[in-house]
Amino acid sequence: MAEDKGKEVEEDQDSEEESRKTDEVQEVRRFDPEATAQDTNTDRDDGDDAIYVDDMYGDWFLDYASYVILERAVPHADDGLKPVQRRILHSMKELEDGRYNKVANVIGNTMKYHPHGDASIGDAMIQLGQKDLLIDTQGNWGNLLTGDSAAAPRYIEARLTPFALEVIFSPKVTTWASSYDGRNKEPITFPVKFPLLLAQGAEGIAVGLSTKILPHNFNEILDAMIDALRKNPVNLLPDFPQGGIADCSDYNGGARGSRVRVRARMEKVKKHLLKIIEIPFGTTTTSLIDSILGANDKGKIKISKIEDNTSEKVEIMVHLPSTVSAEDALPALYAFTDCEISLAPNACVIQHNHPQFLAVNDLIKSSAELTRELLSQELEIKLHELQEKWHFSSLEKIFIEKRIYRDIEKEETWEGVLTAVDKGLKPYVKLFHRVITQDDILRLLEIKIKRISKFDSFRADELIQGFEEQIEEVKGHLAQITRYTIRYLKELKKNYGKDRERKTELSMDDDGNLIPFDRIVASKVVVANETLYLNRKDGFAGYSLKK
Repeated sequence: MAEDKGKEVEEDQDSEEESRKTDEVQEVRRFDPEATAQDTNTDRDDGDDAIYVDDMYGDWFLDYASYVILERAVPHADDGLKPVQRRILHSMKELEDGRYNKVANVIGNTMKYHPHGDASIGDAMIQLGQKDLLIDTQGNWGNLLTGDSAAAPRYIEARLTPFALEVIFSPKVTTWASSYDGRNKEPITFPVKFPLLLAQGAEGIAVGLSTKILPHNFNEILDAMIDALRKNPVNLLPDFPQGGIADCSDYNGGARGSRVRVRARMEKVKKHLLKIIEIPFGTTTTSLIDSILGANDKGKIKISKIEDNTSEKVEIMVHLPSTVSAEDALPALYAFTDCEISLAPNACVIQHNHPQFLAVNDLIKSSAELTRELLSQELEIKLHELQEKWHFSSLEKIFIEKRIYRDIEKEETWEGVLTAVDKGLKPYVKLFHRVITQDDILRLLEIKIKRISKFDSFRADELIQGFEEQIEEVKGHLAQITRYTIRYLKELKKNYGKDRERKTELSMDDDGNLIPFDRIVASKVVVANETLYLNRKDGFAGYSLKK
């Protein structure tokens, strides 16, 4: 018995020892950020080949976050495009021949530049096409008003609009980079001479930040750019393709933290019948009707029936019960349904390879400056090309008229031929604006005998004079580049601004000042849909009363 008791005591001691060791191990394994940081910095041997997951996690997360922000979700400030949109437009320019292309073909060609699957490319292209600015569409591209989806890519077609071809593409001033596999070249950004970002709007969710830029009116954007170039105050307000009525009294130039409230436009048809003819931005007729039905189910409003007759234009008929008038139902619809929504602009863009939060007015000013700079670069390139044409045409005229080509007949070596031509041109060097190079001489020696025999001196003088006039014209534009830019913007408005009038009505007073919507108190507009019974004698109150 004594031996058994001794064994039990020893077993209990062993059990307590194991339990104590287990608690110590668990204590060590508990996460302590400071202890972990110290362990990472001091306890790890530099010669240790082990790979620590906590180090890898931090690096990988930063890489992923940077990639999503810079390469997926946030548009660039210069051209207003996300990478997938830029690659779609570049691919469409490659395929451009004036005719429509199947969207499926465009998607396939774009995958050379965008290795993220055909679905993401197709969705982005549908969104671009629905904005009716850069892509000329054909077929069923869905409906922004109803939320109906587009047909399959093999059934719909697209091509670039004349506006896109004019303002987006300029290969000579475009900076190029290799595609993801190194087989092709793609633009880092397009030299866009128009703020697409403000005309189309943008929305994206990245890691740790998001962007939401509201669309603005095409003609008003051009007017605001002209004001910016003239150093006048800029005041640009949003304009939505769905129309509606907007309260922009708290817009604050589109700065971060501003707010815009948008209401549906409704008309009274009869005493108990309302018609919705325009819906708020970001909603569809389906989502709007669902919100009305939801408010009705919750007892906030009373309706008897809804009819959706929307096709090219919104037409939602809201039938009211005989106890509710249209005048009473109107504020309740604004208060409890998506007939009124609130938007929070957040203009986050990529600028200088970093995300930046800018106001809309700042974007307009930077876009105007960028447009002036791009036009200046194009003029500089054009001037250089004209000067080169003038240079060679003048060289050719002297080479043929002075019969310098005959000097090469006596030469037996190629070096001698080059020297003979160079010597023949020496007396006329002062007539040119730059040095006559060996490349110039080589081009002269490539002139065919047939062309020399049919050379017309009079036509050559006319050609050179034409070049001189064009050179002076370009120099004049460069000397007054701001005036030239304003004239360019006015031409854009004249050529492409037709039928682009403002669709969203602004809430203003009689003097044209922005004013907020009338305040609606929910408790005063809610419709009573239950009867409350009160039995004072028995002290009972409720929605039903039994006798």
